[in-house]
Amino acid sequence: MESTIEVSDLHKRYGRTVALDGVSFTVRPGHVTGFVGPNGAGKSTTMRVVLGLAAPNAGTALVGGVPYRTLRRPLTHVGALLDAGALQPSRSARNHLLWLAHSQGFAARRVDEVLEQAGLGEVRRRKAGGFSLGMRQRLGIAAALLGDPPVLMLDEPFNGLDPEGIVWMRGLLGTLAAEGRAVLVSSHLMSELQHIAAHVVIVGRGRVLADTTVSELLAATPGGSAGSLEDAYFALTRDAVEFRGEVAR
Repeated sequence: MESTIEVSDLHKRYGRTVALDGVSFTVRPGHVTGFVGPNGAGKSTTMRVVLGLAAPNAGTALVGGVPYRTLRRPLTHVGALLDAGALQPSRSARNHLLWLAHSQGFAARRVDEVLEQAGLGEVRRRKAGGFSLGMRQRLGIAAALLGDPPVLMLDEPFNGLDPEGIVWMRGLLGTLAAEGRAVLVSSHLMSELQHIAAHVVIVGRGRVLADTTVSELLAATPGGSAGSLEDAYFALTRDAVEFRGEVAR
């Protein structure tokens, strides 16, 4: 399977609200692609369309060249973290993953492998409902890695992580990309994306405002390569925010 996410001319409306207005971009293997934009820009809707959780009014979203809904054993093709709270709180971390593993025909040993990879090996028997947000994020990452997929989609994976967890996440994302996987990361933490992302897609009001390498984006922003991804982001999205207020800088 080709390690790509291909989004082409996506349109999506919810009643009178336009969520996506012709969104197109490609996530290629071998690097992390940052996916950023203001609240309401269309990031979550795009990711839900890619995963078949929402149907577009027009356009296509393909994983490895095919729609997600046609994939057999989808966790072996794409791993996703959209909501760290999407778990049964009375189950242990291990049983939560065992349920997913059994649905895809994975061996129990794979569950133990990803729990160790996510730093949860010592708490595998604890009920997930008692986990902190950071630990739930780690469990969500473990679930995304369960099928050893070539494509990963992670929505705000740094949320709730302590400094040690943030460093761990940076290293993990870099490793996954270095292994030739296509990695799409949605985040509001520009400083973290500048550390790990080679490519960035910036959206606003349901449209793509930039689809380029981070180095090219910085070079085109006042301050040049010495500037920050945050500066470039604000320059592009100042007219695409839904709620405007004073920005503390």
